[in-house]
Amino acid sequence: MKILKLLDNSPVIYSYEIKDFKTFSDGFYIKTEAVLKNKTLLFIREYFDNNERKYSYHWQDANGNLIMRWDNAPHHNNLKTFPHHIHKENKIYENYHIHIEDVLEIIKKNLS
Repeated sequence: MKILKLLDNSPVIYSYEIKDFKTFSDGFYIKTEAVLKNKTLLFIREYFDNNERKYSYHWQDANGNLIMRWDNAPHHNNLKTFPHHIHKENKIYENYHIHIEDVLEIIKKNLS
């Protein structure tokens, strides 16, 4: 599976644990917790089938404080990119479709 290969090969991931994983005829669901090399945490939830994709990539520090979260939960309908958005510094920002490889690259740049 592409997500697991990305986690296995990412220079920012120290370890990860699969909390839930299901596959079905036209998709999958995965829930994973990753420890990053700087001891921050990345919680990954993704659901995909032929009709929809739901995701949440929640990055937090070791004390549980949000650094950034990318998701497409259907709230914040005032945003032009609804339902896609970012939570950062207690604010909501517009965001387009994002995938785990994008998130890992953003994190890598932030840790450099």
